[in-house]
Amino acid sequence: MKILLTGSSGFIGGHILKALQHQGHDVVAVSRKNGFDFSQLTHVEDWIPHLKKIDVVINCVGIIVETRKQRFSELHHHAPAALFKASEQAGVQRIIQISALGADEYAYTPYQLSKRAADDVLRSLPMDWFILRPSLVYGPGGQSTAMFQAMSSLPIVPLIGGGIQRIQPVHVDDLVAAVLACFDSVPAQQTIDVVGPNELSFRDWLKRLRQLKKRGRFVTVSMPYPIMLAASHLLKFFAPLMHPDNLRMLQAGNLSSAHSLTKLLGREPRDVP
Repeated sequence: MKILLTGSSGFIGGHILKALQHQGHDVVAVSRKNGFDFSQLTHVEDWIPHLKKIDVVINCVGIIVETRKQRFSELHHHAPAALFKASEQAGVQRIIQISALGADEYAYTPYQLSKRAADDVLRSLPMDWFILRPSLVYGPGGQSTAMFQAMSSLPIVPLIGGGIQRIQPVHVDDLVAAVLACFDSVPAQQTIDVVGPNELSFRDWLKRLRQLKKRGRFVTVSMPYPIMLAASHLLKFFAPLMHPDNLRMLQAGNLSSAHSLTKLLGREPRDVP
C-alpha cells in the first residue's frame, strides 16, 4: 500500500516508519526532515497534492510542550483536521490518528483538548478511521524514556507526593503493532486506548527502570505536590517535560482498560519488565 505518514522523524513515527518499510509499503514520509512544516499545512488545499494514490494516512505528529514556533492548536488540531478532510476528498481508504490517553470528555489541558479537537473532526467524517490513544509510551529513542531513566539513576530520586501517581506505560512496539493491525481490522471507526496490561505507581515505574540498569538501592525523597507545581513554572525553561500541565496530568493519573487493545492485537500487550 501507499501510506502517508506524518511525524515520521519522531519517536513514535520513526518506529512506525521502520515497520512499514520492513513490510514493503510505499511510504510518503512527512516531517521537517523531509521538507514539510506541519504548522503551515492547515488548509485542505495544502494537503491535496500530497494525497495522490494514497491508501492510508497515519498521523503521528505530536508535541508535549509548546514553543514559539510550535503550537498545540496548529500541530494537534488545525493541520490534522485539514489533512483528514483532504483525505476524504482524495478518496483515502483509511486514516489512523495517534491521539493521547485523556483526550476525551474529561480533557482539561491544552495538550489534551487540542488532541481531542482533531479526534472529533475525524469522527465526523464518513470514512474508515481509527483513533489510538496511547498512555505513556516507552522504548528506545523516547525522550520521556530517557528522562525517566536519568531520574531513576540519581543517587536520591525526588518524587512528587512520594510517587503514588498511577500510570500504565505501553511499549512502543505494541503501539506500532496496533497501527499495523488497524490496516485490516473491522469494524473501523473505533477509538482504542493503547495501554499496558497492568497499572503501577510512578515510583514503581522508576524503580523498575533503575533495576534494568542494575543500579543500587532505590532511595527516594517525597516532594509536596503544591511546591513542585509552583517550581515547575521555572523548571519548564530547563526541562520542558516539567511543564505545570504535565505535572497536572501525571498527578491525575493515566489509566484505562487494555481490553480493546488486547482484542485488536489478538494478544495482551507486554508488561513492563
